[in-house]
Amino acid sequence: MAFATGVAKQLLYKAESTWGTLAGASGAQRLRRVTSTLSLKKQTYESNEIVDHYQVADFRHGVRSVEGSISGELSPGTWEDFLSAAVRKAFAAVTALTGLSLTIATSSTNYTITRASGSFLTDGVKAGDVVRITAGSVNAANLNKNAICLSVTALVATVYVMNGLAMTAEGPIASCTLTVVGKKAYTPTTGHTDPSFTIEHYHSDITKSMQFTGCKINSVAISLPPTGISTIEFGMMGKDVTTGSSAYFTSPTAATTTGVVAAVNGVVTLNGVKVATITGLTINVAGGMSAVPVVGSNSYSDIAEGRVRVTGQLTALFEDLTYFDLFDDETEFAIAAAFTTASTAAADFVSFVLPRVKLGSADIDDGEKNLSQTLSFTALYNSAGGAGTSSEQSTLVIQDSQA
Repeated sequence: MAFATGVAKQLLYKAESTWGTLAGASGAQRLRRVTSTLSLKKQTYESNEIVDHYQVADFRHGVRSVEGSISGELSPGTWEDFLSAAVRKAFAAVTALTGLSLTIATSSTNYTITRASGSFLTDGVKAGDVVRITAGSVNAANLNKNAICLSVTALVATVYVMNGLAMTAEGPIASCTLTVVGKKAYTPTTGHTDPSFTIEHYHSDITKSMQFTGCKINSVAISLPPTGISTIEFGMMGKDVTTGSSAYFTSPTAATTTGVVAAVNGVVTLNGVKVATITGLTINVAGGMSAVPVVGSNSYSDIAEGRVRVTGQLTALFEDLTYFDLFDDETEFAIAAAFTTASTAAADFVSFVLPRVKLGSADIDDGEKNLSQTLSFTALYNSAGGAGTSSEQSTLVIQDSQA
């Protein structure tokens, strides 16, 4: 007799056209994972009758639903559909900025990229964006190099090179192209998406399939530790499950092969200033979803979305009262964090920008070691952002070089 193993289990998904209805069998995506614990759940009801035999007389099954999580390692391009579902906006590219006359200059440990005319703000470049000069007769040291925008004005983008290597001062150089790399997604003010997925567990060693329908992303937990691989976990709510004795999805697209992200290869900025004392970062997205049972059906008729709530935690070495004062004074600030798959100039990356953050705690530990601070935060709606400004009108912005 064969028994199912985790190695032989395949995880596949496809967006549904109608919530809770199996997505078509073709065109699915195979997904990398560490674990996938989706399972059928049922409410249960036990009889409360008082009977003279002193025993429980009946027990019934009630409303069916799908619960569980999918966890994996953070890698560019892999989680695009789930991340966009969590923030409720599809990833979209910023149109490349072409025909620019650029001057590059040093600014302490940073660099300025100055354009002769036009506006970075009008063209959609934001603080926290990772950009590259992708065309133009510039010095090779300035071409195709990841640089995170620390601040942006109409004519000047102040950047930090993510792998720490130098750029070369020069310019003006005509006919350059500046590219905001990959695509971005963020929680919008209008036009929110409401996607759902059919997710299949196919156990190839015992040829059994479980297709979970109506699955929505209810939570995301991103962990960026100072050592080790960065991880991501998606909490799911779904409608029901169908089973079969063969794979449901046919000829799926192969899983991504991009490298995994380690936070040691990355940059964290607070209010546009690069910091080197952060020892860990977590970001949590809660979708506030709920479902109400109805009479005459053993499954939910809908899963309602709630507010997108973004919280998290920073840990940092204790060197002064900067973070304590931010907490004590209730001062708002911005966090931008970009992490790469390698230390090369144009390495793939995933980045997170929280334009408006407020601390909820600033605890300092103790011991025979360097002392650390634990800083919990809540991200808030950034009403000052939007078109023509240096930030998005959003709580959380995600940029993925392979989206």
